[in-house]
Amino acid sequence: MTPHMKRWITGIVAVPLLFGIIVFGGETAFSVLIIFASLVGVQEYNRMAFGQDLSLEKMETLIISLFILLTAFSGNLPLLLAVLTFAVMTVLILNLLRIRKQGLDMMLAGRVILGILYIPLLMAHFILIRRTPSGVLWIFFILVLAFTGDIAAYYIGRRFGKRKLLPEVSPAKTVEGMMGLVVGSIAGCLLFRQFFFPMLPVVHAVVLGLVGSVIGQLGDLSESALKRAAGVKDSGMLLPGHGGILDRLDCLMFITPFVYYYQDYMLQ
Repeated sequence: MTPHMKRWITGIVAVPLLFGIIVFGGETAFSVLIIFASLVGVQEYNRMAFGQDLSLEKMETLIISLFILLTAFSGNLPLLLAVLTFAVMTVLILNLLRIRKQGLDMMLAGRVILGILYIPLLMAHFILIRRTPSGVLWIFFILVLAFTGDIAAYYIGRRFGKRKLLPEVSPAKTVEGMMGLVVGSIAGCLLFRQFFFPMLPVVHAVVLGLVGSVIGQLGDLSESALKRAAGVKDSGMLLPGHGGILDRLDCLMFITPFVYYYQDYMLQ
């Protein structure tokens, strides 16, 4: 079976399950899903950042990530900021305790801080936007923005792609695919707005599709850079044809905070 066919089969199985949790599961079930996916993503990050063996750094990253996600579920934003603040302080303090044994190496602490800011903090915005008055619609809007663009980028890049976008990070991505991504995302946002989200002004749907698609691509490239630095092709093997959780969430982790703050500041 080809990787492309595996991608479609995984999607056919996963999409109805995701749809059911978003629509019928309520905020709690959706948050549990996000917390679970985030912690799996943290595990994938830990393997790339710290290797296969068990380590204190892996435990730090995982435990702090859980605290961040649970705080986001509480909906208390000042408390979330406090948890993030003390999390960074805690990582640096624990690093002091390792200096006598490991020497003055700040790289391990830096990787822990990157892990807790990259995955749980960005993923927490799924939980936050689900709690807004039109939370279900916004979740579907984000998914449509990401996946219509991704599909358009794949097929247009395959058919017309010639100029490499950033070959040092992702050799397969092309400028033509990026253009298809932007057009596909805008079209998907406009169609979703037309049929399901008419209260969203057209101009905002276009801006969200345009900027969101570019930001999402940057998120994809950022995760690719992590994999390149770690010397791995995929972040994991959980999703056949897709790789790991981070390979599927990379663009969404950038798109979701952008959409959350856009709707909070521009549409209120």
